[in-house]
Amino acid sequence: MSIKSDRWIREMAGAGMIEPFESEQVSSVDGAKVISYGTSSYGYDIRCSNEFKIFTNINSAIVDPKLFDASSFVDFEGECCIIPPNSFALARTVEYFRIPRNVLTICLGKSTYARCGIIVNVTPFEPEWEGYVTLEFSNTTPLPARIYANEGVAQVVFFEADESCEVSYKDRKGKYQGQSGVTLPRA
Repeated sequence: MSIKSDRWIREMAGAGMIEPFESEQVSSVDGAKVISYGTSSYGYDIRCSNEFKIFTNINSAIVDPKLFDASSFVDFEGECCIIPPNSFALARTVEYFRIPRNVLTICLGKSTYARCGIIVNVTPFEPEWEGYVTLEFSNTTPLPARIYANEGVAQVVFFEADESCEVSYKDRKGKYQGQSGVTLPRA
């Protein structure tokens, strides 16, 4: 298994692995600084869309991954999202991914957010998974925290295996295959 470089990422993106795709690192748009996104040396920095689900506990619900109460979230669309103190929000990527059968990814939050006490959590993208990625932002601080839409939030690192897996996410009919929006837990 090997970590893949920027050249490999550009080649695979040309084959439809990432859409839309930025072939270089973008750190400003129309002269304004943004949190960087696009191709990096050994990964791809993904962006957060403007669709958010902000956690609220107005119903005093119990958080249960087997029986999740969708009313625990407030839907929000905007250029930035404010996450309440000690709470979290879900979002989705701007990019749609199609992961090859012999590739696994690991996604890590960008240091810009981590240095502010905002943790970005994303599970690995398994072989032959495809869809928009659901992102989780945890605000670990006692203050409100801001997340910027259409800017970088996390880096995806690609690992190519020496051989393809016997059973892929698609073969297993994974429950998050082809997700198109911010996707809540499914039992």
